[in-house]
Amino acid sequence: MICSFDCTFCQDCVKDILKNVCPNCGGGFEKRPTRPKNYLEKYPPREDKVLKPVVENEYLEKNVDVDPRER
Repeated sequence: MICSFDCTFCQDCVKDILKNVCPNCGGGFEKRPTRPKNYLEKYPPREDKVLKPVVENEYLEKNVDVDPRER
């Protein structure tokens, strides 16, 4: 899943932990677009995963019940 500032998180984290609130900007998430096949070889997706635990977050607390378009 991706926010409007290109922060990316897995679908499970967005749904279960972040509650559709980006911990970096407070925005919502959308499904990440599919990369065209002709670009996959030149620009392969990242293989290593970066774990950035979210413990306390000001955006989550104040925006969890607010529609992303109204934040």
